[in-house]
Amino acid sequence: MTTKNKAEGSKAVMLFIGILSLLCALLYFGQLDTQLAFRRDEITQGQWWRLITGNVMHTNHWHLVMNLGGLWVMYLLHGFHFNLKGYLLLILSLSILEGVGLFLLYPGLHGYVGLSGILHGIFAFGAIQDIRAKYRSGWALLAGVIAKVGYEQFYGASQDVSELIGARVATESHLIGMCAGILCALGFWGYQKANVKVLRLPNN
Repeated sequence: MTTKNKAEGSKAVMLFIGILSLLCALLYFGQLDTQLAFRRDEITQGQWWRLITGNVMHTNHWHLVMNLGGLWVMYLLHGFHFNLKGYLLLILSLSILEGVGLFLLYPGLHGYVGLSGILHGIFAFGAIQDIRAKYRSGWALLAGVIAKVGYEQFYGASQDVSELIGARVATESHLIGMCAGILCALGFWGYQKANVKVLRLPNN
């Protein structure tokens, strides 16, 4: 990919993130929580879209601002790795894996909203892309997110953050998101290697 194509892809991703940020804000201020939030009882009754849409809903404006700020930080860290098609596919894949993972693996979780799980997935995916690009910082970033998520599983999240967003921080969503990001990165890596091998097959 040329430098020009990378720049154009980065701009397209930036535009998409801007649109996604606006969408999250409109949904929050539109008070559509009852129709779109992850709610286990409603999902079991056939409202499957909540598995995905719950990721773009938020508990309050502080929750919204923190998550959207995190989304832009992810772009600043790893936006150069993506084109628009790849980024759309990553967000959709992470959203599905996040919702399905929470639903299947945490039956005691009855409600969830927020982008934080997706953010952990993007971070983990970006760290692995850094590693593949031979950036030493990639290993530090990957180790950091694993350590953070591991710590949260034993000790929970900051009480100050819980008070700020007006709800318990769903640390299980961070674990699912991080694992989903790693799986997506490994899947993408495998796809690229397989594709290269196919292209290199000799003609019969």
